[in-house]
Amino acid sequence: MAKIPKKRQAVNKLIDPEKLHSLQDAVALVKKVNTAKFNASVDLHVNLGVDPRKADQAIRGTATLPNGTGKSKKVLVFCTPDKEEEAKNAGADFVGLEELVQKVQGGWTDFDVVIAMPGVMGQVGRLGRVLGPRGLMPNPKTGTVTNEVGAAVTDVKKGKISFRVDKYGIIHSTVGRVDFSEDKLVENASELIQTLVKMKPASSKGIYLKSVTMASTMSPGIKIDPKTLR
Repeated sequence: MAKIPKKRQAVNKLIDPEKLHSLQDAVALVKKVNTAKFNASVDLHVNLGVDPRKADQAIRGTATLPNGTGKSKKVLVFCTPDKEEEAKNAGADFVGLEELVQKVQGGWTDFDVVIAMPGVMGQVGRLGRVLGPRGLMPNPKTGTVTNEVGAAVTDVKKGKISFRVDKYGIIHSTVGRVDFSEDKLVENASELIQTLVKMKPASSKGIYLKSVTMASTMSPGIKIDPKTLR
C-alpha cells in the first residue's frame, strides 16, 4: 500500500469526512488544507436531484461569478467580417470564420470558450466532433450563440461560467482560486448555488440539492450542509 505523505496525513486530521459544514466554514477549511505549491482552483461539486436522461432535467446554463474565476479565459469568436472589430475590441483572443473553422477541424483547441453568431452556425456545426466532447460547442442556452458578440466576450472575460449536469446528476464548476479572500469565494459559490436553485425543473421531485462538496486542486472534499444554502 502506498505511503500517505506527511502533508496529506496532516490534512486528513483536519477534515472529518462525515461532517457537514456551513459554506463559510468550508471555504476557510479548504484554504487551510490546501497543500498545492501553485494557486490551485477551488471547485464546487453539486449533486442535484435530477434525471439527466430527461430533457427537461438536463440542467445546463451559465452564472456570472461576481469576483471572476481567477483565470483568464481565451475566447474564440466565429463571426462575419462586420462583427470582427466588435469582438476584438471586447477582448476576444481569436476572431474569424473559415480559416479558424479549418484550423479547429485540424485539431486545434487552444481556447477555453467559443462564441458564434447564429448566421455562421452552419459552418461551425461541422466542428461538433472536435468541440462537442470538450464541452466547447456554442449553444444558445449558454449565451454563446448570439449576434451580440462583443457583449458575450465581455461577460466571459468578467467571470461568466458555463455548466452542465453530468450523467450522474452532478454539476462540477470552478468558483475561484485559493488566493481569493474567504468573502470572495463565498460570494462566488453562493452565486452558483442560487443560480442552480432557480433552475430547478418543475418535474424534479424530492430533494433537489442532494449534496454539495468543495475542494481545491489535490485536496480532499469538504462537505457543505445543503440546508444552509437555501
